[in-house]
Amino acid sequence: MSLALPRQKLSTLAEVTETLNTPLDLRSALMRVLELLEEEHGTISGTITLRDRDTGDLNIEAATGMTWQVQRRAKYKVGEGITGRVVESGRHIIVPQVSQEPLFLDKTEVWKQSGRPELSFVCVPVPVDGKTEGSLGVTLPYDEDQKFRPEVEFLGVVASMIGQAVRVDNLVETERERLLTENDQLRQELRERYEFRNIIGNSRQMRDVYQQIAQVAGSPTTVMIRGESGTGKEMVAHAIHYNSARSESAFVKVNCGALPDTLIESELFGYEPGAFTDAREQKKGRFELADGGTLFLDEIGELSPSTQVKVLRALQEKEFERLGGVQPIRVDVRLITATNRDLESAMRQGAFREDLYYRLNVFSLFMPALRDRKPDILLLADHFAEKYATVLGKSVRRISTPAIDMLMAYHWPGNVRELENCIERAVLVCQGSVIHGHDLPPTLQTAQVSDTLPETSLEAAVGNYERDLLLDSLKSARGNQAEVARLLQTTSRVVGYKLRKHGIDPANYRASSRPSWEN
Repeated sequence: MSLALPRQKLSTLAEVTETLNTPLDLRSALMRVLELLEEEHGTISGTITLRDRDTGDLNIEAATGMTWQVQRRAKYKVGEGITGRVVESGRHIIVPQVSQEPLFLDKTEVWKQSGRPELSFVCVPVPVDGKTEGSLGVTLPYDEDQKFRPEVEFLGVVASMIGQAVRVDNLVETERERLLTENDQLRQELRERYEFRNIIGNSRQMRDVYQQIAQVAGSPTTVMIRGESGTGKEMVAHAIHYNSARSESAFVKVNCGALPDTLIESELFGYEPGAFTDAREQKKGRFELADGGTLFLDEIGELSPSTQVKVLRALQEKEFERLGGVQPIRVDVRLITATNRDLESAMRQGAFREDLYYRLNVFSLFMPALRDRKPDILLLADHFAEKYATVLGKSVRRISTPAIDMLMAYHWPGNVRELENCIERAVLVCQGSVIHGHDLPPTLQTAQVSDTLPETSLEAAVGNYERDLLLDSLKSARGNQAEVARLLQTTSRVVGYKLRKHGIDPANYRASSRPSWEN
């Protein structure tokens, strides 16, 4: 992090203040603060830890530059490592060279994953009501001429703002716990399940989606979610509802493409006894069940023309009649629709009503295809790996570098849904704690299907694979050649020869043991 101009720092502090005062949950706000430090001041990674109320240990509440799995695993005792000592002493610590500091434990594997021979680390305390309740730590590119004092003062101000936000959140949480009933707790679980942060993705396209969700969630506006099948349209609909003023009311969903034309009208509007054969008693439709809440119509483009007319009337007049009924029923429903069809083309062909289209397309939100948000593939894969490792009772901890390359090279026609299925299958067949390329489905391993036909010679391809194995093993072994030989089931002599052949210096992956920090 090069020394920033005072004006840039003031601008960042203003953005931090605005972020911590927005109606986001605390963890999402803290994550955004770390992203601002990365975007505006060039940090390589950032970590915010807070004391656990029950155990007193330090948990990572927000982090950048590391996988979600590592973030969940990494914990600190007060007094343990640099982070623990900052919280114990209430004073900042500066590590100009992490390789020279044995107390820099690298539990988050930031140094290991960065591939850099050297980093700097600055950690400042987070004060809450006069006590140190956590820490803010950032890793920076190493620069022997770096002046740390201005950066420590800047990060200290950010940490104080974080402490104030934590204090407010603690007060709110205490009051919330006092007021929650059993039903309130169930609703709270639904909100947490569909928070924005549970929609995985940090790509530019997904940040645009989060911004649009935040814009429209608090209003009663009708929303149309566009995008290919499997991109997560239903999850976005849930997020809009559970972050709106209607979150206490029902969220009712209907897949219009899964119901035949003979049933869709009765499902939407209900029916009276005798409306048709076997209609022996009254049934409420989905519009009526969603009164006061949100109705989500998935695959809206599959509605028949006759049903489109009735849906249009229900939206315009806010009333309808059950099948076989004559009494109008008034409802207050917020409508969210989704489709993977080209509705504009369907209008031109007369398959979709123009007036209904313009009534539905008030606020249009587009979900990008997975192939267009490549940076999110690894985040999603890590998330699904941890999810299915828990579900299936497996000890899967990470995904190997060759397997990651296969995931990144594939074009994902089935989008996030296909990726989830692939990772579930890989976790199921995985024999150890690491998902390898051969654990992935055959579609990802076929060059023609994944559009990854080799453009190099066999010798070059084998050499690239050999280099990847060596780099992956060196990272795991922290530069220990004997350990690399054990991992690769070969001899130290062979490993030394291969490292020289590929021009790899194992010293870049070793750690030293001489301490050095400033207070």
